[in-house]
Amino acid sequence: MKGAVTILLINLIATFGFAQQKTPYFSFKNGLGFATPDSSYSMNIRFRMQNRVLMNTASDEDLSPSSWDARVRRCRLSFAGHMYSPKLSYYLQLSFSRGDMDWSMNDPSNTNTSPNAVRDAVIYYKPNQHLQLGLGQTKLPGNRQRVISSGAQQFYDRSPANANFTLDRDFGVFANYNFKAGSTFKTIIKTAISSGEGRNSLMSNSGLAYTGRVEILPMGDFSEGGDYFEGDVLREEKPKMSFGGGYHFNDLAIRAQGELGRDLYTPKSFHTYFADVLFKYKGLAVTAEYIRRDCDNPFTKSGSSTRFVIDGDGINTQLSYCFKSKWEIAARHTLVSPHKDLYAFMNQNEQFGLGITKYLMKHKVKGQFNVFYNRDRNLHTAKEMNKYFFGVFQVELGI
Repeated sequence: MKGAVTILLINLIATFGFAQQKTPYFSFKNGLGFATPDSSYSMNIRFRMQNRVLMNTASDEDLSPSSWDARVRRCRLSFAGHMYSPKLSYYLQLSFSRGDMDWSMNDPSNTNTSPNAVRDAVIYYKPNQHLQLGLGQTKLPGNRQRVISSGAQQFYDRSPANANFTLDRDFGVFANYNFKAGSTFKTIIKTAISSGEGRNSLMSNSGLAYTGRVEILPMGDFSEGGDYFEGDVLREEKPKMSFGGGYHFNDLAIRAQGELGRDLYTPKSFHTYFADVLFKYKGLAVTAEYIRRDCDNPFTKSGSSTRFVIDGDGINTQLSYCFKSKWEIAARHTLVSPHKDLYAFMNQNEQFGLGITKYLMKHKVKGQFNVFYNRDRNLHTAKEMNKYFFGVFQVELGI
């Protein structure tokens, strides 16, 4: 794999340097950038990795280790740029660590039987500053924590609410439109029609997925796109807010979470709703989101075996303060509750977390230490169970 990447980079440099027979332009502001002298095409190369050590305790009373999770959680290489015209751009992202390939032998899926390296492969056309059209595979415009990159999170990873109810990536057509009313009030509309089967699926049935999201920024744009990274690392000089909400309908989904999860025995259709709010000002950041998935009859059967659509409600709230020294303290609370028809199959999950982060180069280079308390509750028997702590140390490095 390393040899293939090296050869690719050499060929890219040769293409830019010799095919044009002129010296290409280089930039190093965000990764390693190349551009031809006539600006007919460009490429920006970036990578990032997350190295993680996580320890679970035996219980909330016995703090001895019950398990360790030590691994490269994410290792990615991305390419972005334009071809022919700046209006025609592309984004390609590849993943290389096993934990980042949606590949688990404990989660069998007909679309998840081998390493899955391609995360994003999308072509964009932007005819003007307000409208952008896309074709390919990328993230659906779902809940805020999902659309924020995993490299821009203020905790070691996204919340259990996101893990259970998020939309994730899919192949389809995308359309984004933004406009302003007055000097600051901004509205962003994002839509997608996609296969509904998730990334790199082999085939799709007759059902499609339909997604829409609206974001309202009443106080104008955040600094450097700050509504798309967690924590107020830039310490906004003026108060900034963003309200978001949307809807997703997956018709004839073949996996338990639509674009993610185990295969269902028969296709099911379901609805997902999401709403979120974000506030930042002088180091203070507050964010909260709500996600809900509804399915009329979530169960599918094959003989004595049962699989089901994961439906229910998820709430995630985060509060943080980033000091001028770029040290940040943060707290998180998450609650995931299944709907009543799943009480016998799925527990309610609640987590409380505290985090300390040191930002060296914003989110590109940072060190994170988190402590969480986890507890599950069987809503059918009203009994608490599976109570334990876990601690995480993670280093993120990228360009």
